[in-house]
This record gives sequence, C-alpha cells and structure tokens, in this order.
Amino acid sequence: MSENNLNQYDGGPMNGSSGNNRNNNNRNNGSGGPGGPGGNGDGPKRQNLLMLLIASLVTLLMMSWVMSKMTGATDLEISYNEFIEKLEAGEIESVQITDDRINIYPKKTTPKTPQDMIPRTYYTGRAEDDSTLTRRLLENDVEVAKEIPDNSGMLFSILLTYVLPLVLVWVLLSFLFRRMSGGGGPMGVGKSNAKVYVQKETGITFKDVAGEDEAKESLQEVVDFLHNPGKYSKIGAKLPKGALLVGPPGTGKTLLAKAVAGEAGVPFFSLAGSDFIELYVGVGASRVRDLFKEATKNAPCIIFIDEIDAIGRSRDSKYGGGNEEREQTLNQLLSEMDGFDTSKGILILGATNRPEILDKALLRPGRFDRRIIVDKPDLKGRVAILKVHSKDVLMDDSVDLDAIALATSGAVGSDLANMINEAAINAVKHGREYVCQKDLFEAVELVLVGKEKKDRIMSKEERRIVSYHEVGHALVSALQKNSEPVQKITIVPRTMGALGYVMHVPEEEKFLNTQAELHDMLVGLVGGRAAEELVFDTVTTGAANDIEKATNIARSMVTQYGMSRKFGLVGLETVESRYLDGRTVMNCSDVTAAEVDKEVMDILKEAYEEAKKLLSENREILDKIAAYLIEKETITGKEFMEIFRKEKGLPEPEEKEDNEGREEIPKEQEDAAEAALDNGAAEQ
Repeated sequence: MSENNLNQYDGGPMNGSSGNNRNNNNRNNGSGGPGGPGGNGDGPKRQNLLMLLIASLVTLLMMSWVMSKMTGATDLEISYNEFIEKLEAGEIESVQITDDRINIYPKKTTPKTPQDMIPRTYYTGRAEDDSTLTRRLLENDVEVAKEIPDNSGMLFSILLTYVLPLVLVWVLLSFLFRRMSGGGGPMGVGKSNAKVYVQKETGITFKDVAGEDEAKESLQEVVDFLHNPGKYSKIGAKLPKGALLVGPPGTGKTLLAKAVAGEAGVPFFSLAGSDFIELYVGVGASRVRDLFKEATKNAPCIIFIDEIDAIGRSRDSKYGGGNEEREQTLNQLLSEMDGFDTSKGILILGATNRPEILDKALLRPGRFDRRIIVDKPDLKGRVAILKVHSKDVLMDDSVDLDAIALATSGAVGSDLANMINEAAINAVKHGREYVCQKDLFEAVELVLVGKEKKDRIMSKEERRIVSYHEVGHALVSALQKNSEPVQKITIVPRTMGALGYVMHVPEEEKFLNTQAELHDMLVGLVGGRAAEELVFDTVTTGAANDIEKATNIARSMVTQYGMSRKFGLVGLETVESRYLDGRTVMNCSDVTAAEVDKEVMDILKEAYEEAKKLLSENREILDKIAAYLIEKETITGKEFMEIFRKEKGLPEPEEKEDNEGREEIPKEQEDAAEAALDNGAAEQ
C-alpha cells in the first residue's frame, strides 16, 4: 500500500513496523540422495570408516578401564612384611615367583561377609634370593611355582601396545586434514550443504507464480534452453551462465527459482549465501568447490544461491570489504563461474534485494549474464496473485478481488497471501462458511495497521482530539480535486500504535504523480494537525507519523523530483538502498543542505496554512462529521460523503451505467469509426 493510503494518529512516533519475515530454509547436511552431493557413495564410506575407527578406540579404552577396575578389585598389592606374616600364620596355599614379583594365593576359607565371597589374590615385590625364599615356603607347606618366560608374544605385545595406537591416530588425523583441505572438514564442515531437488520435487511451477510476467518470460527462455539445447546451439546461441533475481523482500524471488526447478525437470541445488560462511577459515571456498563439483556430476542442473549478497559483497571498503574469509569465498565463486562449461547445462540463479553492494566482478556478463527485476506487482499483477492464493479458499459472491487489489497498492506477494489467509481465519472466527468482502478488507487493515486494541480505553477528551484529527484528514481530502477517495475513518486503536486512521482507496492505479497531486497530498497529511490547532487551540503528539511522511515527500520534491522553485532541476539526493528501506544520501555541500531544509520547511508551512484555511471555511462540516464519528467510532467512506454532500448542498453522484445499460452501437457505425481512425493514423 502506498504511503498516502493511511493517515494514522499515533499518540507519538509510530512504534509499529511491518516487515517481511523470511523463513530459513531447512538445509540438508546429508548426501541429498543419489543425485545429490555425496550421491556416488564415496562420502558415506569414508564417514563409516571414520566412525568405525573411533568406535574401536572407544571400545578398547572402555574395556581397558573395566579390566583395570575388575583386576584392582581382586588383585591387591601388599608389603613384603605382610607376606611373611601371612606365611607364618599359615594363610597362604601357593605362590608363583616371576621375574619382578611374587603372586600370592591365600587358602580358601568360609566367607563371613559378602565381601569375603570375592576371590582375592595378592602380590608383592621380591626382597630375598630364590633359595632362601623357596626354603622358607617349603618349611610352611606352601606350593611353589616359578613362571617360565615366553618371548614368543613379545613382538605382538609391542605392536598392540605402541604401534597400533600410533597408526590409528595417524589415519584419523590424515583423514581429517584431507577433509579440511578440500571437499570437507571435521564433521562435514567443508562440504556443501545445498538442498537438492530432483525433477519436480519442489511441487511448484510457473502456474503457481503470478504478477511477475516479465520475470517468468526471461526464466522460461532458460528452461526451454535446458529442454531443447539443440534448437539454440544450431544458431550459435549459448546458455546464459547465470541470472540474478533482484527485487524487494516478499516479491517471490525464491518462489520463481523453485518454479524454474519444477519446470526444468533437472536437479536443483538450493542454498543461502550464509551457508558458505563458517567459523573455520577456508570453509567457504571449500564449500564452493564442492558445490560446483557435485553440480558438474549432475549436469544439466540449476544452482540457486539465495541472499547472494552474504558472500558477493563488494571488496571495496565502502561496502564493508576487508573480511578475508568472505573475500576468499567470493574469489573462489568467481573462479568457479569462469571455469565451468555452459554446454553441460549448468545454470546459476542468484537472488538479492541489495544489488548495489554486490561486487562488480560478479555482475559482469559471463558470470551473471541477466538481471531479472522482480518488482512489486502492479494492479493487474495483484489481482492475479490474489486469485492464485484464493483458489483453494471458499468465497461468496460479494468478494471483489479488484477492489482489494486497488486498496493494497504497494503490497507484495507475501502480503497478499497473508491477507487472504487472515480473511479465511476471520470468516471462521465469525462462524461463516465462506469468506466475504468484509473479511478481506478487515484482513487488509490487520496486515497494514494491526489488530483492533479493544482494551485501550481513551478518555472522552482524547476521543474528541483523535476524532477531529482523523476527520481533518478526510475533510481536506474531500475538498481537494487531486486526492484519493476515503474508504474508511475510525478512531478504534490498533496494535501497531495507531489511535485512529483514515483509509484511502485510489480509483485507479497510478505510476506517476504530478506536482499538484503531491501538493494536495501534503495538505491532506497535515490536515489532522491543522484540525487540532483550529478546534483545540493546541497540538498533540499524534501527528508524528503524518509529519514524517510529509517531510519525506517534500524533501523528495526538492532533492529528487526537481519541483523546487529555488533549486530547479538539480539532483541533490541519490537512493542507495532502492529495494529495502529506500535510504537516500545527499550529494551537496552542507550549505546547500541547510538551504534544502529551509525550502522543505517553506513547502510544509505553505501546505499547513492551506489546510487550516480549508478547515476553517468548513468548520460546521468538520464539527458535524467529528460528532458522528465519536458516536459511531467507525464510519465508511460512503457515510462520510453523504454527510459532506448534504452539508455542502451537493447533488448525489450519478451512478455509472454498466455495459448492459449502454446503447448498442450498430456494426456499420463501428466499422466506419475504425476506418476513420485508420485513415487518420495513416495521414499522420
């Protein structure tokens, strides 16, 4: 909706804002199926081998730990003195003498406690020679055995204890470094995580996209090239390497890319620019290499990079250049786009709403050959979009999508889809089985200014102020010939901060505004503040949003449109972010900027004085409509105009005859008129 379609009374600066929330695409970190990255089976095999090695090491460590715990519970070390004491007390049944220690096996006794049920053995170090120890053992009737050393397993023991762990660590580290150096990092960090759609898995075709006929036409040529390459190569044409989709948020850039995938019937790699950026240095470039490697395997195919400005930002410091990781990723992308062969059928689609910050090397022909503008839809496009989104919604005969499209000038596809859905929810809430026109208009208001805030109770004086403020907007519009008709006036607060508003609906869509229309627009915007001063001899904070809009229009008239008596046709501002917030930058000296401010103030002052004059001359009408609005809280544009015409003594407008009521023109006269027009055109 255009800025001049709602005049809001805030009670202060607007604290509500509307935006287009972009859903984050679910990224597929796996192989993507047989046709996706890793579809040849090599990646999963390497990962399985790695997991097997890790599991083996963990198992060995766990078994070693368990065995040590079990051994520690049954095999206890004692001093040599304790050993002699047990020997003399007759508690030892047998011993085994080894090279470095003595293993002691006590006599079996009847267990007295649960701990005595665990068989225990002891060991101690050797403290005397074998002959003395043997004699003492034999004197105490202890069975003596000596271990015979077996050196046959020494080599195996050395391999198992020292060599095998080193080999496993070397294999693991070499595998990880190889993955990090190209095609993948630890846990798949360097691997492309593009989501792959094969054939028509997107479920979206060009029939599901409306309001962007020019963009669809450009992309249909590319799809036809993928289907019938011989028809183009016969004449010498080549497939464009890339197409850049540019437009405001919510206009359907991603939807168009998915429609291309559905129409082309080829593998479709979809990912966002931010997916290339990770914590590790070099990962972005590695993912770019892996992406194009997989695309080459699956050619012909389409690569779609959403929000490409995340990695394609200009390397100039003016636009935040200097990030080494992002520049390395961009350089790799530029190299890959130069390196692949278009004859294989690889097409790159990029989407952004900030084309002005993209690197010039990325935009040149040979990389992105086409720039496809996906702009806000016009009236015809909005009607088509509403029809697409309402095809599965039950609607009654009162629904007029043309009127809704007129009331939503400036809305994008996502806004319109949201309005249709909100209208359906509203119909269910009121117990209706079909959506009516009232539901649709309420949905438009809900999306633009929020839900009615019924719990906010204003005082009687505040209701009078808001009522006069809104009627001031509407009355000034009705008194001017270049203003849009009033659709609705309300003083019911909304959740986005508006205490009331006037809704205008244009009779037809316009792409240009004359200076007279802009002037009347300014007068209408300051009409609310003028009514406050005229009636209450004071002003409030409620005109903050009106003043902001009026200032922007007046400044644009001076700096961009050449409508200033003082500066004439000099362009003093340029738009930097055309598709986002429309931010502008002054291209003049500080002295000139101060003069621009003075010129803007003069324009606004002139508009304000004119608004006060119009309202003072029609004070009785202002009071009558304001009193009616205070009583009803919400009145329609038709009710407003009935009171206005009655007070002004104007006749009722004649209803326009439809096609059935018009007199039919004879065929002979119609042919003669066409012939006369043709002759006139030929003479010119």
